[in-house]
Amino acid sequence: MKVIRKIIEIDEELCDGCGECIPACPEGALQIVNGKARLVREDFCDGLGACLGNCPKGAIRIVEREAEEFDEKAVEETQEPQAPPFSGCPSAALRTLAPKSRNSAQATPSSPATSALSHWPVQIRLVPPRAPFLRDAHLLVAADCTPIAYPGFHQDFLEGKVVLMGCPKFDNVQDYVARFAAIFKEASIQRVTVLVMEVPCCSGLPLVVKKGMELAEVEVPLEVVVIGIEGHILERRAL
Repeated sequence: MKVIRKIIEIDEELCDGCGECIPACPEGALQIVNGKARLVREDFCDGLGACLGNCPKGAIRIVEREAEEFDEKAVEETQEPQAPPFSGCPSAALRTLAPKSRNSAQATPSSPATSALSHWPVQIRLVPPRAPFLRDAHLLVAADCTPIAYPGFHQDFLEGKVVLMGCPKFDNVQDYVARFAAIFKEASIQRVTVLVMEVPCCSGLPLVVKKGMELAEVEVPLEVVVIGIEGHILERRAL
């Protein structure tokens, strides 16, 4: 049955058929047809726009029009228990890792501290909202510069969390908001820590995450941690 609702729209003139949007749609609503990305199943598109941030040409947008209702049951029935072999960009292939944590104080040049990273990918734009490692996670949203500035990033912040990284200055903020809204709707996130630098361009990242919560109509405990350029924690506050 058709209803008026939000759904994605693809500008065929802008689309170059790169296929970056395909793995970003967990419902499988998109395909490359005759060299262009197409919405092949209206009822598989939930209208949240998880694919928006993966289009390098900006060819995808969300519109409100008459369309087939989103059929979550049909999506679940068509999805295989095991994911098919990944054939897209290797940077977007989902992987769950087995982190081995160790106190940073024990690290030496010959025996460095081990990685606390639990998954791949880590960029906000590459992680689909239904990635299995997001389920019931403590989310660490880190500005790109923070792990470089703060020497104990893995041990003090990453351990036990699922990290998503990005830069609100260089990426599309509206795409971030849509991605976080989809994540909060799908993944039952338990807590969020947002790690930012003291510079002004980082200040909007916590608000982006908060806006995603509002769109998803959920409230999740959120802590903001501000890192100084010299590598110290300057502030911790609840938002």
